[in-house]
Amino acid sequence: MINNYLTVSDYSILGFLGVAFAYLVTCILLGTGINKLPRDHGRAYAHDGVLSAGKPRGAGFIFILVFVAAALIFGNLEREIIIYLILTVAAMMTGFLDDCAKVSWGELRKGLLDLVIAIMTAITVVNFNGSDVYIALTGVTIHMHPLLYGALAVILVWASINVTNCADGVDGLSGTLSTITLSTIYLIMTSWNTATDFAYLILLFIACLLGYLWFNATPSCLMMGDAGSRAIGLFIAIAIMKTGSPFLYVLVAFVLMVDGGIGLIKVALLRFLKIKILTKVRTPLHDHVRKNRKWSNAQTVFKFAIIQIMISAAVVWFVIR
Repeated sequence: MINNYLTVSDYSILGFLGVAFAYLVTCILLGTGINKLPRDHGRAYAHDGVLSAGKPRGAGFIFILVFVAAALIFGNLEREIIIYLILTVAAMMTGFLDDCAKVSWGELRKGLLDLVIAIMTAITVVNFNGSDVYIALTGVTIHMHPLLYGALAVILVWASINVTNCADGVDGLSGTLSTITLSTIYLIMTSWNTATDFAYLILLFIACLLGYLWFNATPSCLMMGDAGSRAIGLFIAIAIMKTGSPFLYVLVAFVLMVDGGIGLIKVALLRFLKIKILTKVRTPLHDHVRKNRKWSNAQTVFKFAIIQIMISAAVVWFVIR
């Protein structure tokens, strides 16, 4: 951590160096370590999932560790931030170990691990930030009971981890949508002048994502795997809660939530309540539009990104006006 006796100009230079470090080191390590990553086995139920077989996956292991290193070197660290970094690494490792496994860990084990991480995250958020919630669309602040806020925070974190994971199925899609979502949260934070230290971590995270996308653009030569998607989902949830207006997640991560979330709801209703919905819609939605609408990978990424950019632009205009 470099933060003592520095002028505003020094902070600006260090801030630039931190972002450059995060991007360049991510690119260098991914480029040199690509052949050391585990290989994908293909996804039997995904559209064109067989095409991913043999590709290196688990790139999240690299870019998440680079993010943490950049945060430790260039960030203004406090106990709360350190806990978030530890939890982000924990989410990454649960995914990476599954990426490395010859047989998938299964939904139950991964879901329980996600739940543990979500509970620890919720406790940390409430402990350091309280349980007040700002409703940005109405300008009203409400005080929730800490237990209620904590329960909703657990749901938010668990859902964010899993919808982000489910949305990772097309070259460049999850990384691009996550970058747009985090950029939106960064703009909201800076306009409200809240959680400024965490806002800088968002920039470092975005820089690492962009370094990864350099290799993941269609046709990709590697994939983030669960190591990346689960850590990204956790970080997005933490970031939106740090704004003080967690319900904005519905808008700033709308496409991620819809793309990955509909499949989770569909499976849950069928498995636990024997209710069938959207029987003619493939999930995640990115599989539906590629198979049924004949969109190419590039069209899927661009069109989904355009939708999220338009929603994010409207949100930013509304909340900072």
